[in-house]
Amino acid sequence: MHVEMRIKGLMLDPITNMPIVILSDLEGQRILPIWVGFFEANAIALQMENVTTPRPMTHDLLKNVICGLNASVKKIVVNNLWDNTFYALVFIEIGGETMAIDSRPSDAIALALRMKSPIYVEEEVINKAKSIDGTRDLADSESLQRWLENLRPDELGKYKM
Repeated sequence: MHVEMRIKGLMLDPITNMPIVILSDLEGQRILPIWVGFFEANAIALQMENVTTPRPMTHDLLKNVICGLNASVKKIVVNNLWDNTFYALVFIEIGGETMAIDSRPSDAIALALRMKSPIYVEEEVINKAKSIDGTRDLADSESLQRWLENLRPDELGKYKM
């Protein structure tokens, strides 16, 4: 089952200083942190802040190609968590047919933001993420969950480009 999510925020992990995209279900009941690279976080942050660059960035180029082909991104789905690595699919519709394309979640999210496409996560991935040991050196996954749930809105978006 797919759970629709939204980006709650983008911030730096206080321990590793790596960017984290915080996804939240629409009711705000479940949170999924996904650690991403700096370049991907920058692409997401630019779009979240509606910053236009003088020349197209990679995700903008991909959007332009998709639109130029009269295609659309129907949705993205974070569909797997294996060996502490998240996986995603981008569902592109072209000519009445839909194809699923393998993607890193960070790239899929950056593209979904640009295409105004919904973001989904498989229920199983949310459940698996609660027990991953890759909680980036926080004491345990429960501590990470408590830390994320107690974030104040002013603490989100602390990622600096």
